[in-house]
Amino acid sequence: SASAGRLALARSPTPRCSWSMVRSGAMSLEAHKNLVRRYQEILNNGDLDALGTVVATDISMPTAFPGFPSGLEGARAIAAANIQMIPDFHVAIDELIAEGDRVAALITITGTHTRDMLGIPPTGKAWSVVGMSLFRIADGKIVEHRGVGDILSILQQIGAFPAFGE
Repeated sequence: SASAGRLALARSPTPRCSWSMVRSGAMSLEAHKNLVRRYQEILNNGDLDALGTVVATDISMPTAFPGFPSGLEGARAIAAANIQMIPDFHVAIDELIAEGDRVAALITITGTHTRDMLGIPPTGKAWSVVGMSLFRIADGKIVEHRGVGDILSILQQIGAFPAFGE
């Protein structure tokens, strides 16, 4: 049945661990997921000083908005900009999938448009969108983060762009 198929997909397979992974100190898949959870918790709490505990100093963020510095400094600047524009900015992790050195996250991003955002005056409207992030982990830290969120949907929800069909 369809529900049995969903249940089978929902169960996490037992992580496989080889002797070479143990000897090299490689993190388990669950540890990779926990690192991503901790990263998101730090960002949601606005604890920018703690970001260096989970993010490599030379983190690559190829999908970040242009104009931000690179590395950990850039990650902190992006987080600070989010907090400045959207004080109640929050990311909930809906699902994590780990394989090898990668973790994929299906996320829900929420906020309220209470301050100038991308040149748009505050509307006071709350918004919620789905996003995806892909992380690469090395030596116990996040070394790459590629993230996408539905910016068009945010603009539609705050009334800055017409919804389709309007």
